[in-house]
Formats: sequence, C-alpha cells, structure tokens
Amino acid sequence: MRQKFSTSMHTLAAVAAAVVLVAAPVRAQELQIKEQVTDSYTVQKGDTLWGIAGKFLKEPWRWPEIWRLNKDQIKNPHRIYPGDVIVLDKDKGQWRLSVAPSTRVSPTIRITPLGDEAIPSVPPGDIEPYLSYPLVTGPEGLYGAAEIIAGRDQRVVRGDGDTIYATGIDPKGGTVWRLYRPGVTYTSPGNEEDILGYEQQFLGTARVERFADVSTLRIVRAREEILIGDLLVPAPPEQILNYAPHPPDRPINGQIIRLNRDAAEAGRGWTVTIDKGKADGIDVGTVLAIYQVVAPIPDPRPNKNPWLIWRWMDPTLWYQPEAFVNVPDERIGLLFIFRVFDRVSYGLVLNTTDPVENFDWVRKP
Repeated sequence: MRQKFSTSMHTLAAVAAAVVLVAAPVRAQELQIKEQVTDSYTVQKGDTLWGIAGKFLKEPWRWPEIWRLNKDQIKNPHRIYPGDVIVLDKDKGQWRLSVAPSTRVSPTIRITPLGDEAIPSVPPGDIEPYLSYPLVTGPEGLYGAAEIIAGRDQRVVRGDGDTIYATGIDPKGGTVWRLYRPGVTYTSPGNEEDILGYEQQFLGTARVERFADVSTLRIVRAREEILIGDLLVPAPPEQILNYAPHPPDRPINGQIIRLNRDAAEAGRGWTVTIDKGKADGIDVGTVLAIYQVVAPIPDPRPNKNPWLIWRWMDPTLWYQPEAFVNVPDERIGLLFIFRVFDRVSYGLVLNTTDPVENFDWVRKP
C-alpha cells in the first residue's frame, strides 16, 4: 500500500524544500519541464531558488542547472527580490530561468537596504540545529569532555530549568554548552565487526552560571532526560550556510542504517543515517535516490524447468519447482544529505511514495 507521510518534522522538510542553494554540476540527462507551465513568475517574499524552480521543473532539486549558476556564485550566492519577474526561456537550446532586466530597480535608488529586502538563503534558526547538533566520533568518543557530577538535589533525572554541577568546564568554551551521551554504534550492514562510527546522542543545552573547578550550569533545554555522568562540549557559533544540491560525482551504493528515533518506518521530513560519508565521496548537499528491494515474484509464463523426483518423501512423486523472476529495485524517493562524517552521513527525506525502512538502498539519482 502506497502512502505519503506527514510527520512532526514537516517544518524541516519545508525548510529543505525552501533552502536557497548554489551551483551544481550539469547532468547529461535533459531537464524535464512541467506540463502547462507558465513562462514567468513574480517573486514573493519567502521564495527561494529551489521553490521557484519547482514551479517549472519536474525535479526541483536540479535548479542550479536551470539557473545557470557558476562556481564563483557559490561564495557570493545569487539573490532575488520580491517583485522581480522570473522568466523561463531557452538559451542555445537549453532551458533557463533568469530575472527579467526591466523589472529590476537599480540598487542605487532603493529606499530599503538590500540586506533587509533580499530573500534570505536559509530561514535563521530553522535548519541550523539539524546541521550542527549530531556528532559521530571514533572509538575515543568525546575524550576529555566536561562531565556532570551532581545535581542540586537528590533526584536521578534532570530536565529544563534544573541546576547541575560539572567538572572540566573551560571558560574559553563560552557560556553555552551542549549535553551528550554515548549512543548508537554504527556498523556496516551484514558485518558488525566493521565499525563505521560512534554516535554521540544530543540531549540538550545548558548555560554556565558560575565558572569554577566545579562549575554551576542551568539546563536551558532538554530533549532527553539528563543524568549524572552525561558529557558537555562547548556549543559552536551558529552558522547558516548555503548548500548546493547535486548528485554525487561517483556511483554510490549505500544503505539506510538507522531511522530517526529508531522508528520502524520514515517518510517525508524524517532524518535518516546512511553508511556512506566523506570517504565515499559524499558531501553536504548530495542528493541520493532511495530504492527498495522488490522480492522475486512467481513467473506466470509456462515453466520450462525440468521435473524433479521427490526422493526423500516418495520416489514415485515428481514435481516441478516454481519459477520466479527478479524485479528491479524500485525508486521511492529522494534524500538530501545535510551532515557528513568520515563513513556515515545524515540525510533528510525530501519526498517518498512508500514508507522508508532500514536497509533501503541509496544511489546516484
């Protein structure tokens, strides 16, 4: 039974579909334009290059190709403004989107500063947590990290607003610290001896109220129960970046090895972990197709297999083995990679026609 998902993570999915990204290699496959598409569109506040391309393309993630962005624009992203008219036309036989020159007001006479009016690359605060919080380390884990040694009272579990005491808090790390606990050990599918990495489970955030040999912190936000022995690391500065959606530059034959929160199934807007990373040519912005294995099906055609004798039951009984045919793996969705480690990566399911499950395959689109 096919179905589409709507989950509690729909906000992240919407952000991913709206992220302003920049430049990607052109694929040989021709861009497919939607049927009955308009040849122009007036930019609205909140639009992005991805979102606008989706009004024209059947595969919106390939928008860098139709916008004709080059590598220099990666460092200085192309930005559009409300009121601009986007035109669809052909340039040397290839489809392209561009801003109609007559609609752009000269920047020298704008009343509102460009920085205030320009469409932002990423809605601040929406996607950044998913880009920076997860950690995957080697067997050493978070060696040398600060550690919670006690709470203000005798309760076992701590949460939002509670005071905790920790050792190893260095003032140079700032006042905001993130809480972690050793989590899942990632192994290669079918080979548990091949360790891909050790996930450090993100628990929440704490703020330092007093620096000392035993520092005092208050838990600002707890996603999980906080316990004595949990570890703390300084929170890095918030950084919103632009990510270019692009296919990998080499063949990829990986698998999904974990669904967010260990769910049995995932859908649009869910995060998943795959068994490929930097070592395999994966980087941030890589788009992969998700495939499911279809079990062999009985062959309805006349069976040409020879008849066999069923010796161990009745030497006079003959039978003909049932024939099966193999079915190609079925593509069910797309995955956008947003965090990459050496041998594993985190991705966001952009769309899906069927439930995504552990050990589904991910390959070059």
